[in-house]
Amino acid sequence: MDQIVRFESITKRFGDVVALNHVSLQVQTGEFLSLLGPSGCGKTTLLRTCAGLETPTQGRVFLESKDVTDLPAYKRPVNMVFQRWALFPHKTVAENIAFGLVVRKAARSEIARRVGDMLALVKMEGYDDRYPKQLSGGQAQRIALARALVLQPKVLLLDEPLGSLDLKLRKEMQIELINIHKQLGTTFIYVTHDQEEALTMSDRIVVMKDGVIVQDGPPSEIYQRPSTVFAAQFIGETILFRGKVVSLDGARCRVDAGAFTLVGTARPDLQVGQEVAVCVRPERVRIGCVDDDRLENHLDGRVVNTIFKGPAVHYQVQVPGGQIITVQQNLEQDMPLYSAESAVNLGWSSESCIVLVE
Repeated sequence: MDQIVRFESITKRFGDVVALNHVSLQVQTGEFLSLLGPSGCGKTTLLRTCAGLETPTQGRVFLESKDVTDLPAYKRPVNMVFQRWALFPHKTVAENIAFGLVVRKAARSEIARRVGDMLALVKMEGYDDRYPKQLSGGQAQRIALARALVLQPKVLLLDEPLGSLDLKLRKEMQIELINIHKQLGTTFIYVTHDQEEALTMSDRIVVMKDGVIVQDGPPSEIYQRPSTVFAAQFIGETILFRGKVVSLDGARCRVDAGAFTLVGTARPDLQVGQEVAVCVRPERVRIGCVDDDRLENHLDGRVVNTIFKGPAVHYQVQVPGGQIITVQQNLEQDMPLYSAESAVNLGWSSESCIVLVE
């Protein structure tokens, strides 16, 4: 794919606060890229820098290889959808969608055609004459999306557009956005602090913290192979042990965690004696597997709490040393359920055990 957006060493300061610190990033044409991180990490500032709503203190922004750093927002081939849809309350749905085309003095017949196309795209046919106050939150967000897309931007910027919707509607809109993206092929840059949302929707996730990028990759890689403790904890649930490297054998690493030793996979720059964190995803841990030789890590534990979640059960288990960890078991037919105070054996493979530098 061709590159459509390039951020080149972007720094943005607001007084003494550094919102972005030498951020470099490339976005490919047609990609659905999510900027993921906690509040204040710089993701919205980076999005607004692309839109032309913020000017970087240092660095350059390129769109289709053209330097647009000093180009005003209205001259950039991008459009933006906000968390609060900001529809004109005195205009109808059709008038809201048509607004940008009217400003550009498009022909009346073209406006009618493209407004109709957008209403069909967002599944809102027949709502032309309604006003924003007559719409639900999900319907209003669909109209805001149609208004942004009717101008056929090269890049659509979405700043937590589903954040104000309830959970069920948010999940429905996630699927709608995926389908719209596939249908149009427009490049989407999506800002969210919801890790499940990013994993569900994205071709690629950029994890940010304190104004810098900490990891960049496809969702499966970000989830299965976090490169930092922050990424491991922020994306999905994780079990963390801390300890010291006692031996290295290629990619295999043995870690002394105090009351037990763990075997995991590690990057090549680790050294014996180094303090590390060991990450295991809760669904990778098996219960009642003491005789399974394929699992190199085994711990005896005691169930302290059982949490039933429909298709899965979460067990809080106290392991040697006193740490309480949460493991997840998908329910299967005839699977035993463990109650509080049950003695259990936990096991997982070295491939599921990622050793990270703090």
